[in-house]
Amino acid sequence: MSGYTDISPERMREVMGSFCSGITIITADAAEGPAGFTCQSFTSLSLEPPLVAFNPARTSSSWPKIRQVGSFCVNILGADQQQLARTFAKSGIDKFAGVEHRPSEFGNPILDAALAWIDCTLYAEYDGGDHTIVVGKVEGMHALEDVDPLLFFRGAYASLEKAPTSGS
Repeated sequence: MSGYTDISPERMREVMGSFCSGITIITADAAEGPAGFTCQSFTSLSLEPPLVAFNPARTSSSWPKIRQVGSFCVNILGADQQQLARTFAKSGIDKFAGVEHRPSEFGNPILDAALAWIDCTLYAEYDGGDHTIVVGKVEGMHALEDVDPLLFFRGAYASLEKAPTSGS
């Protein structure tokens, strides 16, 4: 098996990119104003209690601001929101400029264009190597029924129409 023992960061990114994921933007109303970042490493963790998890990079400048708040909103993006995902992936800019949003019950920004949102309180954090494993307790949520998700596959954005299908 060629490449079987190559577990370099580059090869890890390449192989793990074969797992299609959705795209989220994690937001909170931080002391300096709204903060947020694009995150594809998001998952449902538990139904009882209701928990979700995501993994910000240790180098993230947004996660420490959000952590201080103690709550956050996971905004799941729809198929037409690639530019929003790109904007929130940048550092050192006003990510919320021109982005319509409203506060959740915890004051976290819910992006108006989001396919779904999940409002959480910080439940736990764990060491995850060069990332942090964040667990949030779900306090409220909502989803639109008529919007397709924005997907990420092999380093590129995709949609359900463009996603590869099996030949079976």
